[in-house]
Amino acid sequence: MADLSEQTRVVEAARERLQPVYVQISRVVVGQTLLLERLLVGLLTGGHVLLEGVPGLAKTLTVRTLARTLRLSFQRIQFTPDLLPADVIGTQIYHPRSGEFSVKKGPIFANLVLADEINRAPAKVQSALLEAMAERQVTIGDTSFVLAEPFLVLATQNPIEQEGTYPLPEAQVDRFMLKVKLDYPSKDEELRILDRMSAIEPALFVEPVLEPSEIFELRKVVDAVYLDERIKRYIVDLVHATRRPSEGRADLSAYIQLGASPRATIYLARAAKANALLQGRPFVTPEDVKAVALDVLRHRVTLTYEAEAEELTSETLLDRILAQVAVP
Repeated sequence: MADLSEQTRVVEAARERLQPVYVQISRVVVGQTLLLERLLVGLLTGGHVLLEGVPGLAKTLTVRTLARTLRLSFQRIQFTPDLLPADVIGTQIYHPRSGEFSVKKGPIFANLVLADEINRAPAKVQSALLEAMAERQVTIGDTSFVLAEPFLVLATQNPIEQEGTYPLPEAQVDRFMLKVKLDYPSKDEELRILDRMSAIEPALFVEPVLEPSEIFELRKVVDAVYLDERIKRYIVDLVHATRRPSEGRADLSAYIQLGASPRATIYLARAAKANALLQGRPFVTPEDVKAVALDVLRHRVTLTYEAEAEELTSETLLDRILAQVAVP
């Protein structure tokens, strides 16, 4: 019990260190509590985050504001149809006088990289991010460059039904720990947005409140959050239910073509730990797993044509799986 009390104190202290981040971001962004929590989950676990929503939901503003609250280098890349891979990772430049090449590093060399409207660029450019996201390094010419830690890609995308968008490659989508879908603000929130942003030049001030060293310390606290064997089995059962949809109480095999990869199991456990810390608990509960399950799994489940014909979404099917799998 003494160990539990001590761990609870450590988690509460870690949670308190994150409160200034909430305060600073609330100076600029109205609402979007779920978005901020998911961004913090990504920051605490080193997992990349993909944000999807129609334009104007403060996706870019929230990510930029989060970067300002951290003493980290930040770069924004606007993805467009004419963007080249070299515009993202960098290139070699030839100097005729010396006959030598030099490396010009691209905007990917930053701690926080905002890939804005990532699905407006062709797959070749999107794939340029893949090595950076997976290996924390990029290759320019014959040389590989290790990226500075912490390294996090926070990408925004518009719904693929919109004109001028390209679907992301499956391998890249799987590298994102979370895919968060955003909705319109409530009427009250929109009134607050109007009050705050109606000025031509709104006064929006954000101060850095978190050091890189503190982020690494917080990640150690997340690692120490207790994950019981029963919760581990629950996570594995959820992921396996997406791969064998015919074995549940309701046969979903007609709707799910491919299930989640083993990476989903790892990410679901990490995200559940981070969520427990944000709630001030030193141990993971089934509610933590359920809270992050949709964001971890929705982009890892491939639907059949039959599901699309019946207008079923991955969220609908995952809700059914969550209802079927026994909770410990």
